[in-house]
Amino acid sequence: MRILLIAVLAAAVVALAQPVPETVHFLSADGKTKLLGYLYRPSVPAPYPAVVLLHGRGGPYSSVAKGVFNAKTLSKRHKFWGAFWAGQGYAALLVDSFGPRGFPEGFGRGSYEDRPAAVSEQTVRPLDAYGALDFLRRRREVIGDRIGLQGWSNGGMTALVTMSTKAPGSGFRAALAFYPGCGMEAIQGVYVPYAPLHLFVGLADEEVSPQRCQKWETAVAKRSKLIGLTAYQGAEHNFDDPGAAKQKNPANAAANDDARRRAEGFFRRHLLGR
Repeated sequence: MRILLIAVLAAAVVALAQPVPETVHFLSADGKTKLLGYLYRPSVPAPYPAVVLLHGRGGPYSSVAKGVFNAKTLSKRHKFWGAFWAGQGYAALLVDSFGPRGFPEGFGRGSYEDRPAAVSEQTVRPLDAYGALDFLRRRREVIGDRIGLQGWSNGGMTALVTMSTKAPGSGFRAALAFYPGCGMEAIQGVYVPYAPLHLFVGLADEEVSPQRCQKWETAVAKRSKLIGLTAYQGAEHNFDDPGAAKQKNPANAAANDDARRRAEGFFRRHLLGR
């Protein structure tokens, strides 16, 4: 109960201080798709490191956006993490991969096999991640070689693919993947991440198989010391959603609190070198 109360109070404090991010536009690395993004800026003096954020299959907006898709109608989770990283001294860029392609409301649970190839996390969205990386590197206030990646669910799957498609030193400095699906063809075979990569999974996940991710990570870890995984007993899919519906489950609240601390420490080590 104490952990739950602390998590809820922490989320409430951040929510009260959440700024409205700047709306930005940039090209995907496909060279043709104009993407939409939401940029949270830290209050520390420039230059500063940055984090690219990749939404899940529901898209970046609240389920009660009511047809209005903008910086003010982002979901609670994305608002929280954008403000969280800004508060830690990072610029945070949330990428909208779905809206510019005609799917601002995202996709429902169980729709994986029916989603169009235009939003594929294996072939399309990694290019969006690299488009965001290039956009940030062009900004004077951002330290170009200190940029991390964080994705949730479908965005976490995108992060896994992204972290195997660039040569070391030319891509992201480090990445976090929250409750991804690990059965994608693109990450099978001899997968080796080019930079540190950490997965967070809930063992009571009702949408994807955490056991498959555990097995996959174990296999990759035999080839690379750059990968790691943290599993939470009783935690569900979207365990870090700050809404009351998710956080009333003590396992979700505990996982949320621990994952947040681990995520901050992970980027502090790999982006700040501390």
